[in-house]
Amino acid sequence: MSDLGASATTNGGGPLLEVADLVKHFPIKSGLLFDREVDQVRAVDGISFSVNKGETMGLVGESGSGKSTACRAVLQLLKPTSGSVKFEGQEIAGLGRRELRPLRREMQMIFQDPYASLNPRKRVGQIVGDQLKIQKIASGKELRTRVEALLERVGLSPEHYNRFPHEFSGGQRQRIGIARALALEPKLVFCDEPVSALDVSIQAQIVNLLDDLQDELGLTYVFVAHDIGVVRHISDRIAVMNHGKIVETGDADQVCEHPRDAYTKKLLAAVPIPDPRESRARRERTTAG
Repeated sequence: MSDLGASATTNGGGPLLEVADLVKHFPIKSGLLFDREVDQVRAVDGISFSVNKGETMGLVGESGSGKSTACRAVLQLLKPTSGSVKFEGQEIAGLGRRELRPLRREMQMIFQDPYASLNPRKRVGQIVGDQLKIQKIASGKELRTRVEALLERVGLSPEHYNRFPHEFSGGQRQRIGIARALALEPKLVFCDEPVSALDVSIQAQIVNLLDDLQDELGLTYVFVAHDIGVVRHISDRIAVMNHGKIVETGDADQVCEHPRDAYTKKLLAAVPIPDPRESRARRERTTAG
């Protein structure tokens, strides 16, 4: 799919991921000698959603709405306060590190900041290939062959294998992050604002790359962003988050063309339009009432 507006195609499979009443609260403590909890930050406050095999589920909201925390809680990078997370029908909330290790191969994450998410002391071959060693999938010459193939698949060159992250642009670094996420051939990939730190032209390239990889590899995405315009283009369904809660869900076109919640309308009103008059009229329409 070469056009930014092309959306992923759902393969009609059943739910790959089911999240029910997921809660993640962070305690606020006070005291000089003895810490005592005085309040809580309700980062994720009882959200429920499901993701079908082969589709892209968009999770959208402004910064601080709880999107990234929700993703980390689903992946068990942060232990949820409560709630259920089922992957292919198996409950994974509360599992220990050893029990989660085989599941790490099935669920991966592309992080937001391509500058902070790559270890500056490691070469690209190590960044992408280390997990293949840890999971005992490949080593030696086979490992290098697999990593070089991954680099080519995401639009880089095999000769980048021995370079360090600082030698690459932001878009190239994000491609390295994508290659790392795909190394274990996962079924589900969380894209945590993968284009928000990039220039607009590079954003389109990365979105198109993710779209093409989904078609080639049969991937399932949870695509997180604060720009509802980008989310609409790549997603089959959208869930809108505000203050730790999901306030609206539905098909991407339905949510964007006929928003029900006032917060969704405000997000749509914030999407820039080149014509100032049209932008002003749209903002008045979407914020009316």
